[in-house]
Amino acid sequence: MNFKELKQQYNESLKSMDTEEHIDLWFYRPLGFAWATLFAKLGIKPNAVTIASIFLGVAGGVLLYFGEQPYIWLNYLGIFLIIWANTYDSADGQLARITKQYSQIGRILDGVSGDLWFFAIYFALVFRELHFGDAWPGDFFQNHQWIIWVLAIAAGLSHAKQCAMADYYRQFHLYFLKGEEGSELDSTTQLDEQIKQLSWSKNFMKRLTMFFYRNYTANQEVMTPNLQELRRELKKHFGDEVAPDQFRADFRRLSLPLMKFTNMLTFNTRTIAMFISVIIKMPWLYFVFELVVLNLMMMYMTMRHEKFCKQLTSDLQAGKYDEKN
Repeated sequence: MNFKELKQQYNESLKSMDTEEHIDLWFYRPLGFAWATLFAKLGIKPNAVTIASIFLGVAGGVLLYFGEQPYIWLNYLGIFLIIWANTYDSADGQLARITKQYSQIGRILDGVSGDLWFFAIYFALVFRELHFGDAWPGDFFQNHQWIIWVLAIAAGLSHAKQCAMADYYRQFHLYFLKGEEGSELDSTTQLDEQIKQLSWSKNFMKRLTMFFYRNYTANQEVMTPNLQELRRELKKHFGDEVAPDQFRADFRRLSLPLMKFTNMLTFNTRTIAMFISVIIKMPWLYFVFELVVLNLMMMYMTMRHEKFCKQLTSDLQAGKYDEKN
């Protein structure tokens, strides 16, 4: 394969330039593509890569627990493993696109992998604070250890909401940019139909997985009433047909500026903040960053997105995108 063909394959392994982050394009995507190319030659499946990333990410999270010498070097090993895990997280999607091995279970598993990394990370940081007292040395923290649990739980719940919203808006953007095949956009109606076809006795694990994913999708829909109204209006006007080019162009123009927030609310920004908080021995600061900075970012992104979805719905109802216009 020559350089031109390799570059074309690399570009095809990306979701879209609209939704790629600078750090990913500079670092994670090239490394992910290298791994994906190797895995394709070895016949390794995308889901196997995702599972490997889970082990790496969880191990890296556990190593962030150590807060005193002579074991502080384990923090840096943990950071390295988390970064390695994310190269695999990039590679599994790129491998799926290169080899055309798409699956809904693979998408769900990919989302679960990141949740498991951070589950380990949150517990490691909490117990680090409890055992090594990085947060507030002295009697106050010893007498109020519940504070770190409250911070961690609130931050964890916020984290889950932030990632869910970022993923949903990104998939909706990809749906209008690349069509149904280029997006992983789901709806509870579609998922309910799929779940009905699965038997608890014959497909227990798949049905259980789909049950949790259905609830995850339902939560995304509840948080986006104007977006859901836009989806219904599109269905009413165009049925299963593709929306007109003008509508898709208008949607992309309004959605594109918000894609930077969907990226910042997923992995890179939060892990950079988390790595810094660990290195300066103030892990509690990461929980505050989640609760204040990232929640404000999510609120702003959601309000902006809901506002233009409401406007586009009004335009559809007014006939702006009808063929006669």
